[in-house]
Amino acid sequence: MKEATIALYPGTFDPITNGHFDIIERALNLFDEVIIAVADSSDKRPRFTLDERVEMVNLAIKDLKRVRVVGFDNLTVELAKTLGATVLIRGLRAVSDFEFELQLGYLNNSLDPTIETVYLMPKLKHAFISSSIVRNLLKFNGKTEHLLPPSVQNVIGRLRSCTLH
Repeated sequence: MKEATIALYPGTFDPITNGHFDIIERALNLFDEVIIAVADSSDKRPRFTLDERVEMVNLAIKDLKRVRVVGFDNLTVELAKTLGATVLIRGLRAVSDFEFELQLGYLNNSLDPTIETVYLMPKLKHAFISSSIVRNLLKFNGKTEHLLPPSVQNVIGRLRSCTLH
């Protein structure tokens, strides 16, 4: 019997967007299990804490089967090995993503040649969405409901109201 193929989808997810969610759904059509790996990424100075980002991802995927979430602060290939993942999922929205993602894929392959990188594109309606665009809108109290899963929008609303009081 064929061994289950586990895919790891690493990222900062600051916050998780509808584009990320679309990639997760697509990955589930290809792999037996998908693990969303939320990077600590303190060097990127994320807007949301690691715990908040993990909570948002957990809420966004709560109705999906064969998906789980982990937080991490080590090399992606080391995490993949620890979790038994043989595939890394990376999203490509535009040509501008390609060069960086290609270099990252080659780097990861140089660190562990047994791990493959698979690039997935979100549906066209999500292609313009990025976490940085969402963060920018949030900074100016812009509308983000159409860019985020409803459960994530609720968490952000709750966090906003906590900081206002």
